[in-house]
Amino acid sequence: MRQDPKLGFCSSCLVFLFDHITMMMIVLLLIFFTEDTAMAQQNNNTNTNTTQVNVGVVLDVNNEFGKIWLSCISMALSDFYTNSHDYKTRLLLNIRDSKRDVVAAAAAALDLIKNVQVQAIIGPENSMQTNFVIDLGNKSQVPILSFSATSPSLTSSIKTPYFFRGVTNDSSQIGAIAALIKAFGWREAVPIYVDNEFGQGVIPYLTDTLQAIDTRVPYRSVISPMASDDQIVEELYKLMTMQTRVFIVHMLPSLGSRIFAKAKQIGMMEEGFVWIVTDGLADFFDTFEQSVIDSMQGVIGVRPFVPRTKKLESFQVRWKKKFQQENPDIVDAKLNIFGLLAYDVTVALAMAVEKSGVGNFRFDKQITNNVSTDLEAIEVSENGPNLVKALSSTRFRGLTGDYSFVDGQLHSLAFQIVNVNGYGTRGIGFWTPDNRVLMRKLMNSSTSNNNNNNSASKPNLGPIIWPGDSVSVPKGWEIPTNQKKLQIGVPMKSGFSDFVKVKFDTETNKPTVTGYCIDVFDAVMKTLPYAVTYEYIPFALPDGTSAGTYNDLIYQVYLGKFDVVVGDTTIVANRSRNVDFTLPYTESGVSMIVPIKDNKKKNAWVFLKPLTWDLWVTSACFFVFIGFVVWVLEHRINEEFRGPVEYQVGTSFWFSFSTMVFSQRERVISNLGRFVVIVWCFVVLILTQSYTASLTSLLTVQQLKPTITDVQELIKRGENVGYQKGSFVPGILKQLGFNENKLIFYNSPEECDELFIKGSAKGGIAAAFDEVPYMRLFIGQYCSKYTMTEPTFKTAGFGFVFPLHSPLVPDVSRAILNVTESEKMKEIEDAYFKKHASCPESSTLVSSDSLGLNSFWGLFLIAGIAAILSLIIFMAIFVYEHRNVLKKSDPRTSIWTRIRVLSRIFISRDLSAHTFKDKSGIAVTGHEPSPLTHHYPASQSSYSDFALYGEQGTPSIENTDPNLNPNFNDQATQQIVHVIQIPISNHEKP
Repeated sequence: MRQDPKLGFCSSCLVFLFDHITMMMIVLLLIFFTEDTAMAQQNNNTNTNTTQVNVGVVLDVNNEFGKIWLSCISMALSDFYTNSHDYKTRLLLNIRDSKRDVVAAAAAALDLIKNVQVQAIIGPENSMQTNFVIDLGNKSQVPILSFSATSPSLTSSIKTPYFFRGVTNDSSQIGAIAALIKAFGWREAVPIYVDNEFGQGVIPYLTDTLQAIDTRVPYRSVISPMASDDQIVEELYKLMTMQTRVFIVHMLPSLGSRIFAKAKQIGMMEEGFVWIVTDGLADFFDTFEQSVIDSMQGVIGVRPFVPRTKKLESFQVRWKKKFQQENPDIVDAKLNIFGLLAYDVTVALAMAVEKSGVGNFRFDKQITNNVSTDLEAIEVSENGPNLVKALSSTRFRGLTGDYSFVDGQLHSLAFQIVNVNGYGTRGIGFWTPDNRVLMRKLMNSSTSNNNNNNSASKPNLGPIIWPGDSVSVPKGWEIPTNQKKLQIGVPMKSGFSDFVKVKFDTETNKPTVTGYCIDVFDAVMKTLPYAVTYEYIPFALPDGTSAGTYNDLIYQVYLGKFDVVVGDTTIVANRSRNVDFTLPYTESGVSMIVPIKDNKKKNAWVFLKPLTWDLWVTSACFFVFIGFVVWVLEHRINEEFRGPVEYQVGTSFWFSFSTMVFSQRERVISNLGRFVVIVWCFVVLILTQSYTASLTSLLTVQQLKPTITDVQELIKRGENVGYQKGSFVPGILKQLGFNENKLIFYNSPEECDELFIKGSAKGGIAAAFDEVPYMRLFIGQYCSKYTMTEPTFKTAGFGFVFPLHSPLVPDVSRAILNVTESEKMKEIEDAYFKKHASCPESSTLVSSDSLGLNSFWGLFLIAGIAAILSLIIFMAIFVYEHRNVLKKSDPRTSIWTRIRVLSRIFISRDLSAHTFKDKSGIAVTGHEPSPLTHHYPASQSSYSDFALYGEQGTPSIENTDPNLNPNFNDQATQQIVHVIQIPISNHEKP
């Protein structure tokens, strides 16, 4: 079917008109619906009883960051009131431009307070502007809420009660920086900061904290915010000339990005450098262009940590869309932590305004006379105190985490440690103000407290890429670029050249330095984990002689003419005031050397010297005592201990003293006696062996006795004493009491020997004082003529000298320990001191001390206890066996008489003992038994052989007839017979 072309054209026109009409209708409907919705919302707002509250915002609205932060403030109010329909207050923002100027910011704040009568002000942007605005807030009682002013100098809840800092204080991050420096062992750090309120406020906190961890701040680099590129480069070159390679940068991005660009240009972003930046730069890492990031490779940053939440991610997406719509000319804008803090501080203000109540948002005029300025006529907000109280108690969960004010300051957040690497940053750890330790992963308080194994000295951080793409930790210092070699001063010595010897080449006049101290220093420097170049420079005059004393040489380090002093320099307190010493590498102490003499032929009583007089007396007393104890235990049963009195006494002493050579011939029969003799022989064995050893030592060493051992005796006699020229020993000798005219110096061991040969009376010396290392050399040469006594003055030994607070000191000291504990030190000592090894030690050249009682009182105590215990046991048995003698059965017999009878029984034989019986058990004796013994039941002992005086011819009890025995008239003898006969009559059978 064919279609008419005209008809087809008309149909197309109709379709086109229909489509356009339809679109117009849809647009009209949308407009109508939108207007209807707006009217409904307006009616709803009109019906709701809300109060508009004026608040001020002072920001640099023409700056990109100012626009970002203003956008966050607006979104905060929109989001807050959308979710809080029941609130009766609504914040009305009154925005003012600070124009990046302190005066403009103060004028804007004054205008808001006077003309708008705002209840609070959010801002200004930086610490300098905020410092002026705070005073206006205090005067008008209008709270000032800042989310970006971080200077610690603004903090004072007493002086600034109307200032609320909604951002982390700069001083709170100092702990994290100090933990980093301490963890890596850096001993020096140089702060680089901007010369304004922001930069200067944190420096006192930084230096105090570094000093607390023993880190020195040798220099402070202050850079003007208006500094030119040439001025920046000049300051960086100055830093390059220093040894310190750890820099702490505290400034804002505008200046900080220029610093790092120039640092990379002149070579300060290479291996060995350490750059740590505060949150003033670290907070903007994500907003920097790639060129700035490239110049900051290897930098470590410290910034507040904001946990990632769904609420935060949702806000970032909404904000980016809204900001692009409002600012299409700003491409790829990035939100930083200050935008999040601006959001949270606005929410906090909205909550506090609602909490403070409505109806009292008025200002009262201050009545003053002769008002000359607008500032004096400023009005005061009635709601200010209530709003301050409400802000202090406001707490909520914001975009940055738990949000609250503590004394007007935002509750401290955790800090994240980041490392600039590649195209951005990488988190390597965390630090919290509560736990104050470096952690690889952030833990809650309870977990971190229970697992607080991380020490600041052992960083628990992720891998770090340092400047120069290095993975090894920089040592924190280097030799300055303008002085590649350490200038090491060495002393010029004419004697004792084994320690330091300087020899000049006759053609080139170049010095060659050798010696024990030089070899030790070379070995120590080779042990360091890094290379240090140095050269030895003699401390000499043009003619080759010494340029001064050791104190003069050490003082050159303080003056900066030498970097180090190597030699036989002793560590002394007064020297350490101007320099630092390493750990000592030699023995310490000042000793006295005196001649030795042969006294072997002059002392005929040397055999008495091994023991002291109290030990001699104690030994003699014990010999007598032990002899007596053995006699008591043996005389009743052992014929070898019987006989006349003098014989018994002699036998007892002979037995006791013969145990010294174990030649006693008398047998010991009783078990108690044997026990005593065994213990005593043990004591005598130890005593005789010790005596023999001591006497042997005296007879062989006595011939090398020193002529004098007491310093006070030298002073009392007025003897001359010697010392090595240039040493500190004269000061010690004067303190000891020596007169200055009695002090004679020497330069070499040979001169010292000559002075000894002369003697004190002829202008020589009687003793010499010097340090132990020198004395070892001297004794090595003259060990047969002199001896060294114990040190009379303590010193710390030889050490290497460095400038005060030199970063080399701890490393060199550790290297000294490694060398002294290794075989290398033994090799060095053998090379210089082995030739003297055949000489005896100084301790063996002095006569041995006599052995005293304090060395043997334990042995004597054991022997005495054994002897006394045996006596007690013996006497107890004896009294028990003869207990009937002591019974008072006859009133006519006195106690004294019975004791006399018991004593006479004690000195008589014990015929019941097995030693007086034959094999059949019959007692064997020289006398016939008395009939009395057959009727006396009280004791097993027989009285038939009883005699008043033992065996000295005194009549026995058997011969009781006074006609036959003329001595029987003795009254005591008659009483004895009567006493003995008493039990006989009592036991007769009926």
